[in-house]
Amino acid sequence: MATKMFSASPVISASAATKAPLLPKAVPSRLGASLAAAVAATTVLTMAPALPSAGEGNQTYRIYYGTAASAANYGGYGGNSDRKTSAEYVYDVPEGWKERLVSKVEKGTNGTDSEFYNPKKRTEKEYLTFLSGFRQLAPRDVILNNLALSDDEETGQVYYLYEIEGVGKHSLITVTCAKNKLYAHFVNAPALEWNRDHDTLAHLRDSFKTV
Repeated sequence: MATKMFSASPVISASAATKAPLLPKAVPSRLGASLAAAVAATTVLTMAPALPSAGEGNQTYRIYYGTAASAANYGGYGGNSDRKTSAEYVYDVPEGWKERLVSKVEKGTNGTDSEFYNPKKRTEKEYLTFLSGFRQLAPRDVILNNLALSDDEETGQVYYLYEIEGVGKHSLITVTCAKNKLYAHFVNAPALEWNRDHDTLAHLRDSFKTV
């Protein structure tokens, strides 16, 4: 499948006068709330080893396979089901990071599907939120164009990349639409950890893909 990567440039500063991209009116109640907050201020698990990129030292990763199941189907992919086959998206998780269990209520209210954090600094984390049935809000291209800041293309799937420099923290956000769902992958870190772990955090952003 073709993949398009859309990269935001330059970095957005919380203090800058950059106009935030418009979101469809129905989005902010769930996924849009996370996106809007990031711009303004700043499932199922199966693991497999992933190799580190150049410049990341000895950092190793595990691959997370997420299902983006609805709250009604919360926990419905257990037992003998093939979790990897059921996955709708994947991203890398640094070895040593811990999973925060997402509740059924949280999944149903804000669309959070998965989250991992650095146990040494819990605010250094990555997580994914999703919104089902986005085509009921507006056509796919309209929604993505409202979110877009700039473009870059690789192959049919479109990903919009945002880098947000907030007060004392940094965020990397990837947004895409697939299978009638709007996905947003977030990588957040305080300024100190951002400066120290920049290569690792950029790797996490780049590892997110729908399948």
